[in-house]
Amino acid sequence: MVAAPLLLAALVAAVISGNSLFWGSFWVLLALTVVAVIVLTVAMMYVTVSLTARWGELRPLGTPAQVVIARFLRSSTMAMADLQRVVVIERLSLGQRQSIKVVLHTDSETVECEPATSAPLSRVDAQALTGWLTEQLGQVQVAVERQTEVKRDFLRPDEWWTRSHTAELWRVPVGEVDGIAAERGVEIYRYTPRAAAMYSPGTTVTIYDPGRAYDVAEELRAERAAGQAADSTAAPGPAEDDATDSR
Repeated sequence: MVAAPLLLAALVAAVISGNSLFWGSFWVLLALTVVAVIVLTVAMMYVTVSLTARWGELRPLGTPAQVVIARFLRSSTMAMADLQRVVVIERLSLGQRQSIKVVLHTDSETVECEPATSAPLSRVDAQALTGWLTEQLGQVQVAVERQTEVKRDFLRPDEWWTRSHTAELWRVPVGEVDGIAAERGVEIYRYTPRAAAMYSPGTTVTIYDPGRAYDVAEELRAERAAGQAADSTAAPGPAEDDATDSR
């Protein structure tokens, strides 16, 4: 961003003047810019990797006295007395886990341990991990919390759902989707696709917010299950029917 205006000015000056000195200055400035970008990119990558926690370990297990945090080229030790609380954060999108991380909070710093997608910890159940940490850290009076972050900012219209997809998820006819959406507060968006803008400008497509639509699907599923349970409870059994007939 800093070098672009200088490069542009140097290029304009070189083109207008045609002087070899201006052209030489332009090429030198361009070379320095390329070198600076490479150095900054490598430095930022190194800083990011070196500050990222690869894993954490409680030592010793059962009665931990310290937490060892391993990073790229070094590891650091955190005394258990300095640890205030531990938070297990699970990120979800439409009921599916996207990532999980453990955050260690002290008076002076916050350490985030987020495993790679292929790491074993990324597949561990969040509730089980919270329970295990609570068991390990309960003796040293460190609070363990579990938090859930649900993705709600789906890109419109790319990630929003069509009427047919929403109807399939809700298990209702396509014609009932708009009524359910209006009744349960599902945001909709109508637009004309680019392919139809020129030849069929009056053609519109209605799409639905996936976040709220997924919540409605869960609500409908729970309501159907409750209705089926109520019907099975209210229906008389064979023995009761026989007794009624005999009477």
